[in-house]
Amino acid sequence: MTVSLSTVEDKTRATIGVRLFTVLAWVPERRALRRVHSSHPAEYPVGGEKTVEVAAGWLERCITGQEPYFGADNAAVREIFADHELIDSLGCGAVINVPVVDDGRTLGVLNLLDAEGSYDDDSVAMARSLAPLAVPALRELLEETR
Repeated sequence: MTVSLSTVEDKTRATIGVRLFTVLAWVPERRALRRVHSSHPAEYPVGGEKTVEVAAGWLERCITGQEPYFGADNAAVREIFADHELIDSLGCGAVINVPVVDDGRTLGVLNLLDAEGSYDDDSVAMARSLAPLAVPALRELLEETR
């Protein structure tokens, strides 16, 4: 049985804490990220796509390098995300983005956001340990859209 992205959200909420949780699927043909799960569907609807409205180094780090991005404060969020005002309005000022990797291929990214100061290096390590839970659901979603 495939673990749903809602279950991944619930586990993340219980172990790390999160105000805003989204999952983005990587669409390499378009170099785009498509939102496939959202804890806040009014503000961040499923199906929305981001091309490069994030800093160039972010794509290189998370998608190509398969390394998490950790922004501990509002300044880090502002630096990376074009929609930082909406993020701020939700009370979020810290972010962890963790790539979801399957057999060497980046399938997508888990996005955890909470109040400034909510996350630390231990939070990043914990988020990284949860990312594999999303592999089956993302794999299934990506196969459906091919």
